[in-house]
Amino acid sequence: MDAVKKSAFDWVGANRDRLSEWHATVWDFHEPAWREYRSAAWYVDLLRREGFDVEEGSGGMPTAFCARWGKGGPVIGGYAEYDAVPGNSQDRVPREKPREGVHRWAAGHTDPHSALGIGALGGLLAAKHAMETHKIKGTLKFMGEPAEKVCGSKPIHAAKGYYDDMDAAVCWHPSFGAGRANTLVWDTHCGAYWSKVFTFECLAPETWAAMGASEGASAHTIARAPGAIDAVCLMYTTTKYTKESMLPHTGTWTINEAILAAGQATSDNLAPRFSQIQFSWRSPTLAMQERINSVLDNNAEHVAKITHCALRSAWVTKTRVGLPNHAMAEICYRNLELAGPPMWAETARAFGREIQKNLGFEPMADPILDNMQRLSSPQETEAMVRSQLPPWQLNYTSDDYVDYTCQTPTARLIVGRCTLKSPMAGYQYPAWAWNALGGYAPTIDPSVISAAKCIAGTKLDLITQPGELARARAEFALRTGGGVGGSTWVAPLLPKNFPAPIHFRWPEYVTTPRGHEWWIPEGA
Repeated sequence: MDAVKKSAFDWVGANRDRLSEWHATVWDFHEPAWREYRSAAWYVDLLRREGFDVEEGSGGMPTAFCARWGKGGPVIGGYAEYDAVPGNSQDRVPREKPREGVHRWAAGHTDPHSALGIGALGGLLAAKHAMETHKIKGTLKFMGEPAEKVCGSKPIHAAKGYYDDMDAAVCWHPSFGAGRANTLVWDTHCGAYWSKVFTFECLAPETWAAMGASEGASAHTIARAPGAIDAVCLMYTTTKYTKESMLPHTGTWTINEAILAAGQATSDNLAPRFSQIQFSWRSPTLAMQERINSVLDNNAEHVAKITHCALRSAWVTKTRVGLPNHAMAEICYRNLELAGPPMWAETARAFGREIQKNLGFEPMADPILDNMQRLSSPQETEAMVRSQLPPWQLNYTSDDYVDYTCQTPTARLIVGRCTLKSPMAGYQYPAWAWNALGGYAPTIDPSVISAAKCIAGTKLDLITQPGELARARAEFALRTGGGVGGSTWVAPLLPKNFPAPIHFRWPEYVTTPRGHEWWIPEGA
């Protein structure tokens, strides 16, 4: 390891406690998508104190930011995420215990994005420290990316040009489940994620045929228009029925829904006037995405007619599919070899054993999965992923980091996180256990430290080794037919003037005369 990289790795080691405290801070904010106000403000304040120029609210998103440090040289990008997931409130204890002071179904960090953000921040600041120490010329760009759980911000940032000046980017994610860990994605990157909100409004309920109504009849005795609640219910069920006919039964694609508003509590014999339902779908190709969208649009049009409602629809997001870059994967994996996989102490293992005991299982001597504690080459991991997919399927699952890969050479690092061995074949631990492992410092900090070192080393290689960066950019140009704007390049799927979908009734924390609470009040 050269002196430059050693300076970065030493910075991570010396700041281990600070990184742990930072992670605990963001984990305790546990704010959901599009509503990460405290988390974003915390990052902006810290980055400014560290000497970065920071644009708040980048791309028209109040909880996004764009930070920049340095002058000249290559521009190397990265990002933090910090959104939590509604319905996953859990304290950092080895038993099921929702957080006190908020509704039990408030948000909690699952992956956790709190660790993703702090690992990326640690790598950024470690690289900055090494560049200052050794007087290295270059530019570090760091994005605050809200709402990853609905793949929200990155397609918007991409459409508005925030990635255009990046020469390369490094991203990472804590491992999920028992699969890929301590590796780099090779060929099979994430697929596309699209999401749309359908709004039904019963604008003129009085024009619905009141069959048999006599003059002056009470509103309680005449037929009312089906209205918006029927619309949202029919949209839900109709899509369930037509899902069987959307696409052939091959490949991995999914569609999910969430009801954002339903009737505004109308329980009289009056037509419910307003409802909204969100659909989100993932598939390996853009053609499959278009097919699903056409079925949804058709369903919505017919439902609106049946229920005597007007229909509006609005996009939440549209991502592209991930683009490989072997050169970036190789550069980053070499730094992962230097950083090493996460190393857990006995305190972490004791926590895992306590979880197993509280679930009624015999605690294991080493409850942590072996593959979370060893490196796996990109090629080895690729073979494992490909064994589960049909040959034609080139992309798998979804994450909006793919919009980085389409704009600049990007490495996708996956670092192991504390995952417990299964006590029996087919057993799946409850969500609370997974979430607790992501909040307890001894179980999550090793993942943050390993990621921070690897990210710092990779950024420094890209800045100090022009040949390596040139190799990555040449491969990007080859895969896109000449780079951004090339003959086979796919442009951002959202328009440049796309308004961030922050106005919908997303779950959030609110302040009322009762105090600060989850949007579902405590005790409800």
